Amino acid sequence: MGWAIALHGGAGDISLSLPAERRLPREAALHHCLQIGVAALKAQKHPLDVVELVVRELENHPNFNAGKGSVLTSRGTVEMEACIMDGNSKKCGAVSGLTTVVNAISLARLVMDNTPHIYLGFDGAEAFAREQGVETVDSSHFITPENIERLKQAKEADRVQMDYTQPIQKDEKSESPTGNGDSQIGTVGCVAVDKNGNLATATSTGGFVNKMVGRIGDTPIIGAGTYANNLCAVSATGKGETIIRGTVARDVAALMEHKGLSLKEAAAHVVECNPRGDVGLVAVSARGEVTMPFNTTGMFRACATEDGYSELGIWPSVQD
Repeated sequence: MGWAIALHGGAGDISLSLPAERRLPREAALHHCLQIGVAALKAQKHPLDVVELVVRELENHPNFNAGKGSVLTSRGTVEMEACIMDGNSKKCGAVSGLTTVVNAISLARLVMDNTPHIYLGFDGAEAFAREQGVETVDSSHFITPENIERLKQAKEADRVQMDYTQPIQKDEKSESPTGNGDSQIGTVGCVAVDKNGNLATATSTGGFVNKMVGRIGDTPIIGAGTYANNLCAVSATGKGETIIRGTVARDVAALMEHKGLSLKEAAAHVVECNPRGDVGLVAVSARGEVTMPFNTTGMFRACATEDGYSELGIWPSVQD
């Protein structure tokens, strides 16, 4: 048994020809956040504090679909959501429909710690944020030129776009799938376990490009995009509707709990049983194991364990 941590920056149709100017900033951010998480675990911070800290950092990075980088609804607004959960106690907090909160994951933590509830949304969540004195900004802070262009392309194609969807090309002269304004952006999440087997998970997202106002995805739904118990902690990413239908995060834990599968066996089975191109996840077990399976083209991901193993990748690796 030892500490372990894994994080993701979203899964989807990530082109193998992704330009360096789009790939490198995300890889650097994942590496930076991984180092922050490792240092916190080595300093014996509780995993709940670790996952919140890491996801806050990821929310502050404009190239991921959370916090500053959140994609836009059909009305050109942001509606951010997040969830955090402690494995041993199963205490959890979730928020949806945020428009001014800088770090949605920290508001989810406050819902868990300072209310008798689990889930607050929209106006109620915003009012709670003001009561708690968390950092808020004008909603225009989250509306970037890149995401305005992403929304424009999605509207022209008359579709919603999940993480890293390639834009429709109108003709041979249109810009490449990795040109400016594409949907190369993804949800973020982190899972961690300390040397004592304490587990925690956190996930944060802006949802789909061009989603209907009021749409809620898998991220804040306990057992779908986010789940932890005394056996494992899971953060999922991909097509929210598929993840909700498949209760993806809970299914990993359930297979370990009821079928005695290992973390890797359970996670692989769950990902394989969902439609190809829709699901990815990161997970750690109470024993310090880590796994990061996905059935999409790629998933921005990173992990490290106390025994010295570490990985940072996008596309399937040899061991996958």
